[in-house]
Amino acid sequence: MHSALSWDDLRLVLAIAREGTLSGAGRTLGVTHSTVFRRLGAIEQRMGVRLFDRFRDGYAATPSGETAATMAARFADEVLSLERQLSGQDLRPSGTVRIATTDTVSAIVMPHLAALRASHPEIRLEITISNAIANLTRREADIAIRPTPEPSETLVGRRIADIAHAIYGSPAYLSGHASRELLAHDWIGVDDALAGTVIGRWMRENIPDARLAFRVDALPALRDAARAGMGLVLLPCYFGDTAAGLHRAVPKTLPEPRSSLWLLTHDDLKRTARIRATMDFLATALASQRALLEGRQSGSGASAKTRGKR
Repeated sequence: MHSALSWDDLRLVLAIAREGTLSGAGRTLGVTHSTVFRRLGAIEQRMGVRLFDRFRDGYAATPSGETAATMAARFADEVLSLERQLSGQDLRPSGTVRIATTDTVSAIVMPHLAALRASHPEIRLEITISNAIANLTRREADIAIRPTPEPSETLVGRRIADIAHAIYGSPAYLSGHASRELLAHDWIGVDDALAGTVIGRWMRENIPDARLAFRVDALPALRDAARAGMGLVLLPCYFGDTAAGLHRAVPKTLPEPRSSLWLLTHDDLKRTARIRATMDFLATALASQRALLEGRQSGSGASAKTRGKR
């Protein structure tokens, strides 16, 4: 090697190796495609070795590139571990807290954030709404609020409540199809984007494909399709019971599927003052909505009286 690699160089090599394209690496690093191209060329020229082979559909690491990427990944883990340990030494609840949650759970989280800010005015909040699971180990978020049957063993946190599910439909749809058995109804299903969720698994196990009149790739769209009268839908009760224009097709919640709402962080961060203060506040605030989460408190979507049976 003619010159030492810097940490920025290694981060760039690792990003290209993981993403397989310059544009993907640029998005990861927050720079442009041309910047990645220019920096990679400079690194290879300075080191006197080719790190990637260029193909029409992307970049593949050479043996030298694989060695560099493996070492970069090791360094990245060490740097992230150091960042988490240093963050854990905070003594006062101040600074930025990044919270990741889903498009449905955000509706029950948001009403509490003003009170959180009032209690801890030195804490700044950043909220990420995504159905993809944030990688807390890589500091994509400090706290995750997620519905899941079981969280990763690498995370620590609190189980807030069970999440019950029920079957919903619009009043117009339910009144027009009241005599049908549940499995004879039109149903709104989910596509591959939600296939791994508890709703996706329940639909596969209980509803024949022939009964699916419609598929969507997000739970808000699932709710909206049901409100439009497209058919019956399975929703978590905290989302269905509070939806205007939806009634439960059957008053009771289903025994399956069941999930739980978890408040999670990384073990290295749990003693950080701002993380601990935020976790404590949110745990109390969200626990106050346990009845809604567990399907024991209806919102505007009241239960409908139908003769549908499963």
